[in-house]
This record gives sequence, C-alpha cells and structure tokens, in this order.
Amino acid sequence: MTGAASAPGSAASPGPDDGAPVLEVQDLSVRFRPRGRGQVHAVSGLGYTVAAGRTVAIIGESGSGKTASSRAIMGLLPRSAQVSGSVRLSGTELTGLSPRALRRHRGNDVAMIFQDPARSLNPTMRVGPQIAEAVRAHQKVSRAEARERVIELFQLVRLSAPEQRYGEYPHQFSGGMRQRVMIAMALSCSPRLLIADEATTALDVTTQAQIMRLLAGLQERLGMAILMISHDLGLAASYADEVVVMYAGRTVERAAVGELFGDVRMPYTSALLGAVPRLDRAAHTPLPAVPGRPPDLSAEVTGCAFAPRCPRAAGRCAERRPPFAEHTPGHWYACWYPLSGAAAEPGADRKHSAE
Repeated sequence: MTGAASAPGSAASPGPDDGAPVLEVQDLSVRFRPRGRGQVHAVSGLGYTVAAGRTVAIIGESGSGKTASSRAIMGLLPRSAQVSGSVRLSGTELTGLSPRALRRHRGNDVAMIFQDPARSLNPTMRVGPQIAEAVRAHQKVSRAEARERVIELFQLVRLSAPEQRYGEYPHQFSGGMRQRVMIAMALSCSPRLLIADEATTALDVTTQAQIMRLLAGLQERLGMAILMISHDLGLAASYADEVVVMYAGRTVERAAVGELFGDVRMPYTSALLGAVPRLDRAAHTPLPAVPGRPPDLSAEVTGCAFAPRCPRAAGRCAERRPPFAEHTPGHWYACWYPLSGAAAEPGADRKHSAE
C-alpha cells in the first residue's frame, strides 16, 4: 500500500506475504454501552490482513481492544455490542451475518484458542468426548469416526497415550496438556484461520515455549493463518511475521516484525519494549513499567490518547489525533513526535523456526 489515501489503521492492506489473504479486517469498530457509563469505544478503525501460513500478532496492554477485536471476528461479543466495519474470511463477509450463519464458519473456517483452558473445558465431562462432540457438530461423521479423529488430533498435538487421554477428565491434565487439548479442539475441523487469544499467558515459561513451538510446527505443516493476541513482545518478536500495536482501541504502530523492533517509531511501542524483563539487569532491580494509566474509553479523546503518559508529548498532542503515517514501505505509525529509531534485541528480526 502506498500513499495516504488508505492508511491501514483504518483499512486493510497487504501483509508481507504475496499470498491471498485469509483474513481481511477493514475499519473495524466495537462499541459497548455498560450500565451507568457512557458508550465505550473498545475498538476504533482497526485494519490488517493475515495471509495463509503467516502470523500476525496484536500487541497491547490490557484494555487496549485486542480481545474485543478478536471476539468481533468470531461473533462472540454480547448482543449489546455494536460492531461496524468489515471482516472478510477467505472473501466471505462475516460482519452482519446471523448467529446461525456464523456458527457454520466457526470451527470449520476459523477457530479460537482461549486464554484459560480450565474454563473452556467442561470439568464433569471426559476430554475426548468433548472434542468429538465439536467434530460431530460440524462434520457428518459417526461416533466411532469422531473418536478416531480426536485420537489423531491428540497425536498431532503430541499428547502422550492419546487413547488413554481420550477417556480422562480435565483435572487429570496439567496446564500445558489442557492447552494442547484446546489446540486439538481448535484444529478438529481444519480451520483456515486460528486465533490464539493469550493462549500461553497462564503457563510457565518452559510450557509456553513448547506450546508456541507446537503452533509454529502445526502452521508450517497445515499452512493455516494465525492471529496471535498477546501483551508479550518477546513472543511477537520470536513467532510473528507482522505486529500490530494497539492502544486505547486504535492501531498506533504496525510493521513487519524485524522492521518494527529494529526501528521503533511510536513512544508507546518503545515503552512496552522497555518494560520487558531482562536477564542482564542487576538483581532486585525494580521491574520497569509504562507510567500512568490507560485512558477511559468512555470519554471523548480529542488528541493522542497516549499523550498523558508520553515523555515526548507537546501542545498539539493533546489537541489533534496524529495521522497514521507511513515511515518506510509497510511500516506505519501514529505519532506527532516519533522516535528516530530504537534497536530491539538481537535476533528480533528472525521468525522462530519450527521444531
């Protein structure tokens, strides 16, 4: 995309891959009206694309609009939510579809891995039949065929003793094993797009790495597109092809992973990088944090939403919202006073190889 006519903060644009996009999000907005509060602008003018075999990471603090945008894609927001814009999955417009029509796409075309597998699995039901039930809901297969499919999926996600695990309950699985079960369930109908919403947040570092390597390997094998929702810049640097940084419901920076971490423009992105724990810091050094609090999304913001927390803010930052400008081809940012460039950790420009 070139020129200023269609900045990707408000419209979809080609990603770093030349393949046809699996997901195209254009000018997506989500509004809520909670009791006792004004209208909450959870997502405003979001746009990006995800191509087959590629991973796009949506990064930001809690409350930045990451999860709301992913649930809007899945059609899992409450009825009170007001969704506008365009979400196209392999050319099919999802926005505005009836709940029944959306159910035909969920599972078959797009699937989601949620943050807490313990909440996603029925504790009173054996794990295998839970997934078999999902398979039979989308595919015309017998109970025996569904069981065989689940055992194959358990093998695919590297669960040991898959036939034994089929008949066990969720409490008999560790956190990492439960997350593998959720991945198996998400893959049960071979979706073209997999949304991983903070899929490794509740796991220890070692298990987190195993799950991410598993997803990378499955993507390489199956060729699916992955949308990764996370607050972890380290994961994005290691596994994503492109990064979308969100703040207060809007895109504030977007680029290919190497370009973003090698030449940061937006002070908010730099602040997130600075808050990442590092092994080379002295013991008992206080963990860095982004100062201040995120804005109230029910209040009208006239200028840059990050201005009250930004060390570079000046007069016009509070008066006018900065445009989404292109720094280099494919690298967009929204800031009146951008950084001149900030190098990320060595190796951040290389996508993690699948094991």
